[in-house]
Amino acid sequence: MMIIMKSHATPQQVEHVIEHVRAVGLAVHLSQGIEATIIGAIGETHNLPTELFETLEGVDMVQRITQPYKLASRQFHPENSVFPLAGSAIGGEEIAIMAGPCSVESRSQIIETAHAVKEAGASALRGGVFKPRTSPYAFQGLGEEGLEYLAEAREQTGLPIVVEIMSQVQLDVMVKYVDVLQVGARNMQNFNLLRAIGETKTSVLLKRGLSATIEELLMSAEYILSGGNKQVMLCERGIRTFETATRNTTDINAIPVLKNLTHLPIILDPSHATGHADYVAAIARAGIAAGADGLIVEVHMDPAHAVSDGKQSLKPEAFAKMVKQVGQIAQIMDRRLASVRFPVKQ
Repeated sequence: MMIIMKSHATPQQVEHVIEHVRAVGLAVHLSQGIEATIIGAIGETHNLPTELFETLEGVDMVQRITQPYKLASRQFHPENSVFPLAGSAIGGEEIAIMAGPCSVESRSQIIETAHAVKEAGASALRGGVFKPRTSPYAFQGLGEEGLEYLAEAREQTGLPIVVEIMSQVQLDVMVKYVDVLQVGARNMQNFNLLRAIGETKTSVLLKRGLSATIEELLMSAEYILSGGNKQVMLCERGIRTFETATRNTTDINAIPVLKNLTHLPIILDPSHATGHADYVAAIARAGIAAGADGLIVEVHMDPAHAVSDGKQSLKPEAFAKMVKQVGQIAQIMDRRLASVRFPVKQ
């Protein structure tokens, strides 16, 4: 239920309404935009009459939110969510480009890659340290050692770091190092993990599951948002279909659909969406043209010898060419590429 306050409502009137919402056992989520202040009454509201709040001073109107995802809905939050990352802004006019290897393999590898992707125009560094592999015998990542290497790369380049989290037991160590927690496709519906992440203040990149619908993705985001963490990005990374020519099928439709349904920033992963380095740049260009707020791309100094996902990884020179191309498309869309202005953590 949305309680929309009058434009001239006082802070005291807003607080008075919040007290009434809590008094009937509902959670409160406050959205203060440029044009309106909206109080979200979250919980079981079907049996509550809207008149319960409509008569309170300062209230303009009360509306029921029709979508099952309340906090992620544009109905609740009409304006785009924008939040800071390394001095730039995610979800606004700037387009973020996160780049780096699938796996952190060594100190020299990740530091060399960090400098290369920054020079090419990346605004964040991605790298995996806990790897969810299909085979239990495949490389599983360097763990905290890898996080230390990423932190050193951030110190040298100023690039914030994006790292996938696999379970709740990793959360404490991850928030010590990481600027953006990536929730992978296989964990999109790990609701206990999502709840735990929702209690942090660390930005989140939530990837769409392999066979998940758009509504299921938004409901997963709701778990994080309901915990109080509002810095959530959604990531389209391709879905599983009957087609085998590419690793997954890129759902370009999802970008404008999500932009219409939700205020959360939308990121495209053209690497996992295609599984082939030859196709990454083309899908990246299409994603920005479709309205994506950013990209997350796999880049490796020597893809032929990568311990994981080398087939879909760009070399730095190919990545630099791609960045130039998407930057030109961004200008046509009256947007620009984000830039790193200062280190986030030292």
